[in-house]
Amino acid sequence: MRGMIRRRLAVAFAAALFTSFASVPAAMAVTSAPRFAHVVVVVMENHSAAEIQGSAAAPYINSLMRSGANFTNSYAVTYPSEPNYLALFSGSTQGVVDDSCPHSFAGLNLGAQLRAAARSFIGYSESMPSAGYTGCQSGAYARKHNPWVNFTDLPSSVNQTMATFPTSFSSLPTVSVVVPNLHNDMHSGTIAQGDAWLKAHLSAYVSWAKVNNSLLVVTWDSDDHTAHNKVATVIVGAHVRVGGYAEALNHYRLLRTIQSMYGLSALRSSANYAPVTDVWN
Repeated sequence: MRGMIRRRLAVAFAAALFTSFASVPAAMAVTSAPRFAHVVVVVMENHSAAEIQGSAAAPYINSLMRSGANFTNSYAVTYPSEPNYLALFSGSTQGVVDDSCPHSFAGLNLGAQLRAAARSFIGYSESMPSAGYTGCQSGAYARKHNPWVNFTDLPSSVNQTMATFPTSFSSLPTVSVVVPNLHNDMHSGTIAQGDAWLKAHLSAYVSWAKVNNSLLVVTWDSDDHTAHNKVATVIVGAHVRVGGYAEALNHYRLLRTIQSMYGLSALRSSANYAPVTDVWN
């Protein structure tokens, strides 16, 4: 009889304990990612996930997928290119529905948030003719793929050419965005060309990042207009649990994840998403 009473009391206590935890406000749940020393985000162009994942033309990218967190349910926000870059950088397409240029926006963005938090941001654009350049196009460089140049709360010093990307990776800013030129980002060039570019320019960083609390993110602005805007996204580096992840991801959620790493508030539509927390060791 006493054993039955004890079991009933134990069940009642467990139920009460579960109820108390279940009633904890959502704001107290774990909603952050590790705080990395450096995060490098590379944005490629105009190919669906199906064209990249498992492709013989992209051996390096697929090696990253095997050694990192490979998101198999990742989507861009819209078409065409420019509003996707703005979404990833500022949590909003800023009302842009095309690839027009120039634009000027006064609102907050990831770069300004990082700087206000005593951290740093730089965007690196391949083939941009000079640091701080504000022209719409020069050769294989296109401003439509460079969102940071549009924001008035950022100094021209954050707008750098790829030629200034540090070879000593500890000199990198806290967060950087790397945009290859129109030939090497797969926009006008081939998948194989973009894959080779990534290997040539980022493989040394990936090796370094894994042992230096740093991270590489590779994603695509949008697909090729044939696969519901489903794109490849891979995260590789320190503290990453290797595997495939079928959870939904888009540019807003990716932004929210980077914001959470540094205790930054959610911007605009990124506030509608929880950061990614299940891929970290």
